[in-house]
Amino acid sequence: MTEPTRLLVVDDDPEICSALARGLALHGFAVETRNRADTALPDLTGAGFSAAVVDVMLGADSGVELVRTARAQGAQLPIVMLSALSDVDHRAAGLEAGADDYMVKPFSFEELAARLRVQERRAAATRPAPARLSAADKSLRAGSRHVHLTDREFSLLALLAEHAGTPLPRGTIFDALWAGESSSENVVDVYIGYLRKKLKPASEFGFEIVTVRHQGFCLEGAAPLR
Repeated sequence: MTEPTRLLVVDDDPEICSALARGLALHGFAVETRNRADTALPDLTGAGFSAAVVDVMLGADSGVELVRTARAQGAQLPIVMLSALSDVDHRAAGLEAGADDYMVKPFSFEELAARLRVQERRAAATRPAPARLSAADKSLRAGSRHVHLTDREFSLLALLAEHAGTPLPRGTIFDALWAGESSSENVVDVYIGYLRKKLKPASEFGFEIVTVRHQGFCLEGAAPLR
């Protein structure tokens, strides 16, 4: 069974966010919403979402600037911008900032969903092959990127990849990799930090390691192959 597309919706109006989430869910998307540019930026530049819908006006912030900043930081996912502003200059500004498409309100959910699917297919056609973990030399390769890992970093990343999409509690990771050693569970956070530093920007590897509150750490995106 095909997993639903994880879609990020960014709009400063909670009611509009809710309406978009409900409407797009009916078209097969798994939607999460953000109401502010600063909270949306890490999601746009990470590997957790397959596409995004961003409103041009985000309260005191600009959706156009959010998209421009996200692209400058390596965001690869398809982005469709929404706006009540229909003139050519505003549409051009959104597209020049890095949006893949631009829709004017009011719109139909059928058309929005169709445009998102088109952008998904285009992105999939140009998406690089999954990253690869090599046990032979304890490395991770993705395109031209080649990162060397310590034995412990390799084991931690392999464990997260094996359970990709599922949060692993800190205690579970500690027991798997540090059992019998005189360390505390905080060592898990230290090595997660080491990996995140080596894997920046996450978009180049197709996945990221996220912290899921009260649940642990989770590898989101395309898990590296072995």
